[in-house]
Amino acid sequence: MTKDVIAAMKSHMEKTVESLRREYQKIRTGRASTSLLDDVKLDYYGTPTPVSQVATLAVPEPRTITLQPWESKLIPLIEKAIMNANLGVTPANDGKLIRLVLPPLTEERRKDIVKQLKKMAEEAKVALRNLRRDAIDGVKKLEKDKKISEDDLKRAEKEVQDVTKTFETKIDEVLVHKEKEVMEV
Repeated sequence: MTKDVIAAMKSHMEKTVESLRREYQKIRTGRASTSLLDDVKLDYYGTPTPVSQVATLAVPEPRTITLQPWESKLIPLIEKAIMNANLGVTPANDGKLIRLVLPPLTEERRKDIVKQLKKMAEEAKVALRNLRRDAIDGVKKLEKDKKISEDDLKRAEKEVQDVTKTFETKIDEVLVHKEKEVMEV
């Protein structure tokens, strides 16, 4: 019974860490990455559509992303969508291809990004602690309903705490990795 509560908590914690990783991918580092455009959508025949579904995305150089639309009439729509997304880059096109040249990050901007990364990591840890609290409440309820003994409760609480520590460590590792990526010149 406590295994079910702990397994559910682990599953939610894994999703929390994965969500943090996905959010970190969207943050611009010194290197170009097509994941920067994941949330950019344009109005394609009345439907909000991700740019990755109407153009071929590539990273030919470390600071450049290219978009080759499948229909040339989409170029102005894609440019407008990129401008509206506030990515801090201005698209340039040659009639067939859109180029996004990412400016190098200043030291100050890198430090701001690291602060943002730390804030996101802290929010993820708060989510983990909420999951831990819910799991502990769940095993306490099992003990209260006489479904498990007091010893089982203590063991389950310790296991919940250990699992939480493991996931907090994972979040710290993800943060350190991304921080290193951002600070790399």
